[in-house]
Amino acid sequence: MEKVSMYFMLFIIYSFMGWIMEIIVTLVEDHKLVNRGFLIGPYCPIYGHGCLLLYFLLRKYLSEPLILFFMAILICSILEYFTSYILEKIFNARWWDYSNRKFNINGRICLETMIPFGILGCLILYIVNPFFMKIISSIPNTILNILAIVLFIIYLTDNIISFIIIKGFKGEFKKAEKDQTEEISKKVKKILNNKGILQRRLVSAFPHLKTTREALQDLKKNIEDKIDKNSRR
Repeated sequence: MEKVSMYFMLFIIYSFMGWIMEIIVTLVEDHKLVNRGFLIGPYCPIYGHGCLLLYFLLRKYLSEPLILFFMAILICSILEYFTSYILEKIFNARWWDYSNRKFNINGRICLETMIPFGILGCLILYIVNPFFMKIISSIPNTILNILAIVLFIIYLTDNIISFIIIKGFKGEFKKAEKDQTEEISKKVKKILNNKGILQRRLVSAFPHLKTTREALQDLKKNIEDKIDKNSRR
């Protein structure tokens, strides 16, 4: 029970750190504060899952930093790619899109985000993880278990509420796609912004949200532009 509580606390800590990082990146790029992520609370689970995966899969490579660096890139990139793919299949929407960035794979991952994965992976395993594990280990088991249970209940409740809200997004996208009109995402975002504060938060958190059809159209256009550009050389 203590180990489960410790790993869950690490998951929450890394999810919170990922949320902070997303906010900082958005602040630098868009000059505004945005509550990033799918969930209402201050955490981005993909970072929690990623960091725990790195810990369980790569701790045996601690004596080989170069291998650890490239393995961290591989693991995090696969996680980001399949997270994007699964979410798109479930909700019929592309939540982030790197189609306009160089060296991307189907707009789901790109070189610009892959390199930082390796750097962050090394920081996590060599510095951050030992630091937090030492702090968590110093907490009495009873207090640790109670804290983990309370946070898990909050986290689970947040997931349920957020899932219901996102399912509403899927419904709106499906209705809009039947129209066969352009700029579907803009129309859907306008509808969702009028529904409530939680819907507005998600629209704000994912400004590049678009339907699967629009994402494929953008990807096709980028490929055609590249082919056309290369043919002119």
